[in-house]
Amino acid sequence: MQESKVLKFLGFMWNPLSWVMEMAAIMAIALANGGGKPPDWQDFVGIIVLLVINSTISFIEENNAGNAAAALMANLAPKTKVLRDGRWGEQEASILVPGDIVSIKLGDIVPADARLLEGDPLKIDQSGLTGESLPVTKNPGDEVFSGSTCKQGEIEAVVIATGVHTFFGKAAHLVDSTNQVGHFQQVLTAIGNFCIVSIAVGIVIEIIVMFPIQRRKYRAGIENLLVLLIGGIPIAMPTVLSVTMAIGSHKLSQQGAITKRMTAIEELAGMDVLCSDKTGTLTLNKLSVDKNLVEVFAKGVDKEHVLLLAARASRVENQDAIDACMVGMLADPKEARAGIREVHFLPFNPTDKRTALTYIDAEGNWHRASKGAPEQIITLCNCKEDVKRKVHSVIEKYAERGLRSLAVARQEVPEKSKDSPGGPWQFIGLLPLFDPPRHDSAETIRKALVLGVNVKMITGDQLAIGKETGRRLGMGTNMYPSSALLGQSKDGSLESLPVDELIEKADGFAGVFPEHKYEIVKRLQEKKHIVGMTGDGVNDAPALKKADIGIAVDDATDAARSASDIVLTEPGLSVIISAVLTSRCIFQRMKNYTIYAVSITIRIVAWLYAYCLDLEI
Repeated sequence: MQESKVLKFLGFMWNPLSWVMEMAAIMAIALANGGGKPPDWQDFVGIIVLLVINSTISFIEENNAGNAAAALMANLAPKTKVLRDGRWGEQEASILVPGDIVSIKLGDIVPADARLLEGDPLKIDQSGLTGESLPVTKNPGDEVFSGSTCKQGEIEAVVIATGVHTFFGKAAHLVDSTNQVGHFQQVLTAIGNFCIVSIAVGIVIEIIVMFPIQRRKYRAGIENLLVLLIGGIPIAMPTVLSVTMAIGSHKLSQQGAITKRMTAIEELAGMDVLCSDKTGTLTLNKLSVDKNLVEVFAKGVDKEHVLLLAARASRVENQDAIDACMVGMLADPKEARAGIREVHFLPFNPTDKRTALTYIDAEGNWHRASKGAPEQIITLCNCKEDVKRKVHSVIEKYAERGLRSLAVARQEVPEKSKDSPGGPWQFIGLLPLFDPPRHDSAETIRKALVLGVNVKMITGDQLAIGKETGRRLGMGTNMYPSSALLGQSKDGSLESLPVDELIEKADGFAGVFPEHKYEIVKRLQEKKHIVGMTGDGVNDAPALKKADIGIAVDDATDAARSASDIVLTEPGLSVIISAVLTSRCIFQRMKNYTIYAVSITIRIVAWLYAYCLDLEI
């Protein structure tokens, strides 16, 4: 049920500072009505106006924040093909129940968590859920998650979970269940409680002194109490601080950081731990080849020619991630087909695990170029044992650094026919694939450390990939698998280390799911850290919402933007450094004003005590 906007607005008048102001307003028109004088309407109106201004600013700020849970659930596939009563029909995904049989084909969004039945393997893009860069292969019997996209194949599946019970729905539930009080609100509450206690003590003392001892008139005594109530609290403080944050929010938006919750400025200024997703945040989420690590196996061939052959074995249109990477590595993408005539292209399939292009060169000779999984290319080329050992050695070297391997081969086709087997295949080389860091990520992390912000990588990718990315960014390689968070790591050195201490000391964690990210943020907060979280995917939303300051990077999904406190409109993380510095300047002004307002209030109250009690000052 949607909360009434009127009740929501009135809710901002329910806090310690507002209580004192409301008490003073009531006294101005009720208790002060005596001695033949009318109620003090001027004080009443002034106090109410300040209350309305404070509540209006807070209400507008809160109303601008998006509903993260609704955005997450809106991403569920609206319709799907389902088998009911022996007939296939299109139904709303919301009516699916466990046990339903659904059809999943190329381009479909998976409508619910399901287990694949008999058929060919699928290629599933679940980057928005787990942060993995490449589509993953799902075989019959494997589970597919709601909200992921089918990139290749067609198969039937049985539904095993729907709604909030799905992998996707659990993320939405984590976001929806998160509702913590910010540090700024805690400070205002503490100041309000201090004022209430101080004023309560003062009122008791004044009543005892003024009426039983000094025997003052009722109206004069009430007016003194009213002055104490109004003067004893920094009435303008919430308004001044809210306006200061609103101005700061506008300044941050000009720097490329849009604040959805103005109090996030204070949180950002005090942030001491930044948990960052890897894919699309620290990295480009765009595959690349490290040319320095390319291994050439054929004589008379250089690294550039290996890349050219890989590009020729790629589609130039309707590309997948690897095809786009290979063609993009050329100085000019047109080189992939320059000087040749394409005869036949063999697309990737789960059985062959390779692509191939049959083409004719300028002299009329026929050739084939192929790229794919190293084991398939080794078998295709019928490599000798020494070559196999060398290839496996290079693959292991790549794997240790978190790099994926892609093999390249070529052959002559003397029969000049696309269906002919051609001559013997020649193993040409190995290419290392990786998701490169953003150009400014390393410098951003360095500046963050200078500012006292510890950066931790939280990724769904493999541990080796996380360590390699950490090494390239200079943020350390002290990273652990998500199993370490549950005390299930096979690393004996971690057994004696408490989980909370492990999280504090780690440079990052790999293989994590949304609940792991959420738990990491939660435990860091329990250790009194002010935690920031950056991300761009659905899998980041729960932790973004839980964090003291959630930061959705440029090109983030709607779910991530809705769950965040700050949305970046510029690519990369460099804008965060500018935002931190700006926030600290804004917060320093707020801190200075708060100290000034409280000190002035104490002096006013001390003077009022002396005046009301006829003390010499």
